Amino acid sequence: MIHPSAVVDPDATIAEGVDVGPFAIIGAGVVIGEGSWIGPHVVLNGPTHIGKDNKIYQFSSIGDAPQHLGYRGEETILEIGDRNTIREYCTLNRGTTQGKGVTRIGHDNLIMAYCHIAHDCQVGDHTIFVNSASLAGHVEIGDYSILGGYTLVHQFCRLGAHSITAIGTATFKDIPPFFIAAGNVAQPRGVNVKGLRRRGFSEQAMAQIKKAYKLLYRSGLRLEQAIEAMKSLSLEAPEVGRLVEFIQTSDRGIIR
Repeated sequence: MIHPSAVVDPDATIAEGVDVGPFAIIGAGVVIGEGSWIGPHVVLNGPTHIGKDNKIYQFSSIGDAPQHLGYRGEETILEIGDRNTIREYCTLNRGTTQGKGVTRIGHDNLIMAYCHIAHDCQVGDHTIFVNSASLAGHVEIGDYSILGGYTLVHQFCRLGAHSITAIGTATFKDIPPFFIAAGNVAQPRGVNVKGLRRRGFSEQAMAQIKKAYKLLYRSGLRLEQAIEAMKSLSLEAPEVGRLVEFIQTSDRGIIR
């Protein structure tokens, strides 16, 4: 299943059933789980651990050194889970010792062409990165988030679970879970109702999330006051409790 023109380092570990395309380069310390497909001209450098049933399309550069002036060749790692699709010309870098030492991609993610995921980023499960979405270092992306095309996320920012950004969004602060953001600089644009409904959220939960959104952005309350008001909503909807926790643990502050 390895094309004769592919270059595979003897210190790479490739499981049964992996398909490696023409002119792919697989370096030392790369581990590829069974059932994965590595397209032509893909470059994989290690240490990089790739799980099962992943598809990595042509001309992607996966697991190379971080783009960080403080990096001095330390052994850091990129971890990719199972069933991810990484399309053409994507770049995913390893971590740094200044950060977590690991860049981590979860399971069942779709990363479309020309996307960049920088050092020390933590990406959850079931996310979608539309073409040319880019993360600076140390960014955290929650489960089921969708990044619109050309979305740019500043370093150390977080996008909460089930959030969505419009095309060309640039954010310098955290985007809370369940919400829509758009613009440069990113502004709140409502609740991601369609996404929540597709994922089985109850009408009651969505109603409480909408109330929380109005408290945050339309009530005129200070942030601290809005948080206190949302705590009472969380008694009926634990989802609002997750929203409160996200805001209270934000280092950069939320879009507002």
